[in-house]
Amino acid sequence: MTLKNVKSSLDKISKSLSNIQENREFLLKNTREIIILCSRSIISIHKGDLKTAKKNLSQADLLLKKYRKKAISDLRRYLITSEQEFVEATCFLAIVEGREIPSDKKLKVLEESYVLGLLDCVGELKRRILDKIRTGDINDALNVFDVMENLYLHLYPFSMYDKVVKEARRKIDVDRILVEDVRGAITEEKRRSELIIALEKLKK
Repeated sequence: MTLKNVKSSLDKISKSLSNIQENREFLLKNTREIIILCSRSIISIHKGDLKTAKKNLSQADLLLKKYRKKAISDLRRYLITSEQEFVEATCFLAIVEGREIPSDKKLKVLEESYVLGLLDCVGELKRRILDKIRTGDINDALNVFDVMENLYLHLYPFSMYDKVVKEARRKIDVDRILVEDVRGAITEEKRRSELIIALEKLKK
């Protein structure tokens, strides 16, 4: 009896695992750049600099395409966080520009990444709405709130998949609070506007 077959098998497996480990470390280190680009894109959107936002998203998309080639075997899960950020920024931009929110197939992301990215997008919509209220653009605020509320309602059922989609339930609970907060802010602003109009009429 010899260990010839065992040695050749273990040598092959060792080489394979070494490659997987190198790719894992590469993804953990380099996907941070994608997250930073997406974060900058969101900041630019809030500032109204859509050109810069699109440029950052384009760079993030190119990096994702490049890194997916290294995400072999189960390593694709190490792209979830960066894909999630990419979905959030891309969908937020689409909403701001009045376009259809792209599908998961269009963005070429994992299903989990898509759901989590949309859940995070709700928070950016709250900030957008409050900015619109502060500048007196109540109609635009109402339009964005309509998207925000409907997006939340579409995502709400995914709380049952919390064991599959990590943190889905927690994010949905947070989004519920955000929606109610915005609803209260819009209601208060509408009442304030109506009161001002009524007072103006009394002056005439």
